[in-house]
Amino acid sequence: MRLISWNVNGLRACITKGFYNFAADIDADIISVQETKMQPGQAAVDLPGYHQFWNSAERKGYSGTLTFARTEPLGHAYNLGLDRHNDEGRAVTLEFERFYLVNLYVPNAQDGLARINYRMEWEDDLRAYVQALDKQKPVIICGDLNVAHQEIDLKNPKSNRGNAGFSDEERGKFSELLAAGFVDSFRYLHPDEEGAYSWWSYRFNARAKNAGWRIDYFLVSERLKDEIKAAYILPQVMGSDHCPVCLEIFD
Repeated sequence: MRLISWNVNGLRACITKGFYNFAADIDADIISVQETKMQPGQAAVDLPGYHQFWNSAERKGYSGTLTFARTEPLGHAYNLGLDRHNDEGRAVTLEFERFYLVNLYVPNAQDGLARINYRMEWEDDLRAYVQALDKQKPVIICGDLNVAHQEIDLKNPKSNRGNAGFSDEERGKFSELLAAGFVDSFRYLHPDEEGAYSWWSYRFNARAKNAGWRIDYFLVSERLKDEIKAAYILPQVMGSDHCPVCLEIFD
């Protein structure tokens, strides 16, 4: 089974930059998209052979998650089951026979960590949410988690220490999530690989220099780690300031 996650930074724009060709070529069972920045009725999104599950933000042109699944899930849910997180379209959960898939666009802490308190609350609620799911069946978490966990996960850790996405607070919450029973699939298979990034600033020619961050992930329940067949990043795929990440799991 092949799963893809991609922050497209505006789905309509990404479609004009080759999203459909990528989807056809990658031949994934599930494609999870973040930062759609649209409502489902704003433009036709035609991906033949896939069921679509949209969670759009109330504010137009902002945030939003969308999951395409070839197999119709047993059930689906949006957000984290708490009213205080319902207006930004940041989570889609699909239930399948063997696992839950949770597609996430985690809130950015913003410049000066202006939104760090909300981010911490969101992280705690997310952890409780996925732990509750994990008691029922294994969970696969994917998406833009908006944090580089370790120094190896970004090009310039020293100069970014304390900035949004590499603050001690955000990194600590990611560690708590892993400690709650989840495994970072990429680091599980590639513990020492450097220069493996999924996001690059549009400034300073960062992508050409590979001055990036790894902030897009597939995490799996601890008991699924031996089912991981491959976990990799596709930096050659253009169309967004992020690139897709992939998990191949099960036989």
